[in-house]
Amino acid sequence: MAEIIQLAITGVALGSIYALIAFGFGLIYTSVNVVNFAQGDFAMIGAYFMVSLELGARLPWWLALILAVLLAGACGALFQLLIYQPMRRRPRNFLPVMIATVGASVFIEQIFLVIYGPVPFQLPSIFKAQTIRLGGVSVYPQYLVIIGATAAMMALLRWFIEGTKLGKQLQATAQDADAARLMGIRVARMAALTFAISTALAGLAGLLIAPLYTVTSTMGTSIALKAFAAAIIGGFGSMTGAILGGISIGLIETFGATYISGTYRDAFPFLFLIIFLIIKPVGLFGEKVSQKV
Repeated sequence: MAEIIQLAITGVALGSIYALIAFGFGLIYTSVNVVNFAQGDFAMIGAYFMVSLELGARLPWWLALILAVLLAGACGALFQLLIYQPMRRRPRNFLPVMIATVGASVFIEQIFLVIYGPVPFQLPSIFKAQTIRLGGVSVYPQYLVIIGATAAMMALLRWFIEGTKLGKQLQATAQDADAARLMGIRVARMAALTFAISTALAGLAGLLIAPLYTVTSTMGTSIALKAFAAAIIGGFGSMTGAILGGISIGLIETFGATYISGTYRDAFPFLFLIIFLIIKPVGLFGEKVSQKV
């Protein structure tokens, strides 16, 4: 029983990382109708900023964390300005933008490889103890940090989106950009804010998971693929769907690797995705959308 609880905590922690990035995928998709395939690279960017600020500049971990998340968001706004804005008015604008995000992903990885080098970095956990005991179960404290930080961030985002004027403007822009523009909402500014929030979430995910693994220029690729699967399972644009999709992927990956085969650890989430799409193609909280042809 203790082993199952330990694995469940591990799966929920990993799923929380996927949920943060999955919700970022959904935010951008519902706002500008494109999938940002460079989303996972901002997890890597956030982790590297944390390395520079905490290990390089010797800032307190809490201050380094805040600055790293803000810098990842600023990079997202810049990414939107350089990649999305120049192509948004082209015919079938979603396809060139998505292709551009793939190219940008490779470019970003290579830039950070040149800057930081090929040697992985290891971020320390904020706890000195390797494990802590909770009701007879030994867990890594970083898992609890991940779960708590994700819960707090999702609660903050829900309040921002549903309880503030700026959040309602974001919702209006996502539902109908032309109508929002007619109502005086600056759609371009909302798009920049959406990218900033989404990439800040990815940056937070990257620096939270970094103490469990190592920081490399390619660390975001595998995380982004599983987060994308989580976004599809949950239904793009749904916060609840992103959370449930991410946690389901994390649990399936963890239990599958433990009880079936560690070799195929990365395959289990995508096998589940295929089965899920056959049963419910629109996702848990997705809706069928009619389009005029």
